[in-house]
Amino acid sequence: MARRGRVQLRRIEDKASRQVRFSKRRAGLFKKAFELALLCDAEVALLVFSPAGKLYEYSSSSVHIEQDYS
Repeated sequence: MARRGRVQLRRIEDKASRQVRFSKRRAGLFKKAFELALLCDAEVALLVFSPAGKLYEYSSSSVHIEQDYS
């Protein structure tokens, strides 16, 4: 099996494409956080701010993350 080359990361210039990629990546991060909490019995908290400044949060327990980030 051939080894893939290293992917170069850079900012996505097209705003619509960047928003779509953000949404998909955010969903993937939240899924991974859920899996980590479930499989390893870990307490996991995840905060993600969108490019527009909207806050998305995940917590594996009933603890609510409440903090002013303005």
